[in-house]
Amino acid sequence: MLIETEPTPNPATVKFMPGRVVMGAGTRDFASPEEAEASPLASALFTLGDVTGVFFGGDFISVTIGEGSDWRDVKPDVLAILLDHFSADMPLFAAGSAGGIHVPAEEETFADHPEDAEIVEQIRELIDTRVRPAVANDGGDIIYRGFDKGTVYLKMQGACSGCPSSTATLKNGIEQLLKHYVPEVTEVRAV
Repeated sequence: MLIETEPTPNPATVKFMPGRVVMGAGTRDFASPEEAEASPLASALFTLGDVTGVFFGGDFISVTIGEGSDWRDVKPDVLAILLDHFSADMPLFAAGSAGGIHVPAEEETFADHPEDAEIVEQIRELIDTRVRPAVANDGGDIIYRGFDKGTVYLKMQGACSGCPSSTATLKNGIEQLLKHYVPEVTEVRAV
């Protein structure tokens, strides 16, 4: 089995592509060992000590290491864990009752006003069709959190979370795109 790797715009994050589906639908972000308890793979990656984040995308895993860690030292260990996991066809998530799985509390969201339903639909469509595929190429994801008085609130995950270029991506990329197609948008903020 061959696992390809790609750098991301975030120097602390590397994208690993096992050449198969990782998440059949959706994404999952693990920001701590406690959150990772739901996944044997994510838990194993956190045991390395240098890992501070794991993100499962459709066909990739993004792994983030902490400050002071070096990818030259960590990458072989991450690859070994991924190879063992996928070669053995192990499940991505632990089996059992839902009671044993830690689900992180929902992040701050902003209630959409009913009169903004058409605007919100346009924003969501642009994010899903234009923004999310591009961000997934960089090993991350962006989740819509709300629209209020011209401001779009987005949550950045995976390689995008904590990336030095994420502010530029939000302001120069996503904000400009949304303002162009949805004139009611005045600003984009990360939450």
